[in-house]
Amino acid sequence: MRETSSAVEEALINLAHEITILPIYGFGGIGKTTLAKLVFSDAQFNEYSRVWVYVSQVFDLKKIGNSIISQVSSGNSYIAEKQMVNKRLQELLAGKKILIVLDDMWRDNENECQLEDLRAMLRVGEGSKVVVVVTTRDEGIAKELCTIEPHKLAPLTDDMCWSIIKQKSAFESKDGKEQLEHIGRDIAMKCAGVALAAQSLGYMLRSMTFNEWKLVRESDIWNVSATRDTCSAQHTVLASLRLSYNSMPPYLKLCFGYCATFPKGYNIAKGGLIQQWLSLGFIEPRSLLSTRQLGENYVRQLLGLSFLQISKSPSVSRYSLQLSTNIFIFELLRELCINILRREGEKIPKMLQI
Repeated sequence: MRETSSAVEEALINLAHEITILPIYGFGGIGKTTLAKLVFSDAQFNEYSRVWVYVSQVFDLKKIGNSIISQVSSGNSYIAEKQMVNKRLQELLAGKKILIVLDDMWRDNENECQLEDLRAMLRVGEGSKVVVVVTTRDEGIAKELCTIEPHKLAPLTDDMCWSIIKQKSAFESKDGKEQLEHIGRDIAMKCAGVALAAQSLGYMLRSMTFNEWKLVRESDIWNVSATRDTCSAQHTVLASLRLSYNSMPPYLKLCFGYCATFPKGYNIAKGGLIQQWLSLGFIEPRSLLSTRQLGENYVRQLLGLSFLQISKSPSVSRYSLQLSTNIFIFELLRELCINILRREGEKIPKMLQI
């Protein structure tokens, strides 16, 4: 991934255009956002203002514009008129260098002008250098919006997936590594080159025994995904995430399920989320840890499983969490959770029934 990001950064930094738009596309969970974060935090862009906008399935041009304005000006922006948004962006960005990441781009198929309007909004005039990285599952968006050749993110190799699983599962500290590696490599092959699947499975395997690793490899859930015709890799990643979900203790399933009730793309304040879990009775007191400490632990577990992500600021250490930290749930995981909640119906609290 680091080599890929270096190639992307070189392509962006050496261009002298007023606006450069590079889409990164591929199916959900393959690592588009991870690659965008590496580009976003690279030292080559130290002289640039940097903005991260999570777009999600609801394409709202004014919301995108206001988010850029708010981050550049360090103040909230609620401009209602599209023309005024464009004018304010031109004022703020005149003569400046700016790197903008538009993460998880979708569009409304009924409005064919959306992408052209977006391009026009970001074209702020001479003297500025606007670099835009777009992540999307939609190849059509990538090819229509780009100003340079879009980057199709290739699946990871099985060896790369195994390396992720080894790191996430603390493999080097385990006994019987030779036998365990054979099973682990078989599991890595089932990840279909998807980083999110390898990350989630690796963390899940961390606390499992040799026999439990074998049960993961031989689970029927892989056979269910293998019978699907459309986008087998996408079904494989959903199967791996479902396995990780099934391994969660009941309290963690409740806490994760509650995260799926937030709107798409919503930045969740970690401290506020823990307080809501407490008020809903999802965190049961224990003698050794306070409820606040337990809430922090639940967040760490969900981050470890890659079911939650640190929001927007790629420079924040994954486990250096402050109460002001914002977190979010990937749309793919939100979709999975909603499907599970609907399927389980009567088994879950009413406030989580969607």
